[in-house]
Amino acid sequence: MRAVPRWALLSSAAAPVFLIGGWTLAAIRQPGGFDQVGDSISALAAVDAADRWIMTVGLLGLGLCHCVTAAGLRAARPAGRLLLALGGVATLAVAALPLPAMSGTSAPHRAAAVVSFGALALWPALAAPTRRQPGTAAAVPASHGTAAAALLLGLVGWLLVELVGGGARLGLAERVAAGAEALCPLLAVLALGGGRRRAGGSP
Repeated sequence: MRAVPRWALLSSAAAPVFLIGGWTLAAIRQPGGFDQVGDSISALAAVDAADRWIMTVGLLGLGLCHCVTAAGLRAARPAGRLLLALGGVATLAVAALPLPAMSGTSAPHRAAAVVSFGALALWPALAAPTRRQPGTAAAVPASHGTAAAALLLGLVGWLLVELVGGGARLGLAERVAAGAEALCPLLAVLALGGGRRRAGGSP
């Protein structure tokens, strides 16, 4: 029996595929090209974006994957799992509350994005088990979760600097932060034994 269910491993692996695949394909479909360094991910799902459904599906898939992964990370502490699920639900809200235009703004959309980025940056600090879990190769020190959260918060901080200052690298900062947050659950699943079976189980 696996320490982390196979379906949680699959959902955590699918999360970055939905996100990165979504922004890549959606950018290709924009007439005249799209500046992924300067323009936000949300612009690709804006009401007036070409084939906005691509990025919308990417965000919906990402949010659902985070919720499924949170349900399967039974070896992690409940507080961390709840924050990961909250980040997933907030990501679903980001998709459900699109920008009115590619160059526009929306208070509800921005609020959902803030909750999503914040929760997905903080959850690793609260998720690390306090002792070795059955089926894992070794204990997962809480310091690892804290370090991961610090790194993610640093990336989100860079995004905030670009956003508030009207920086030319807003899109790049958002993609680096969002990409790192999308990969983090997969790393957590692997660390907690997502690819191993508990001692005594079938090979």
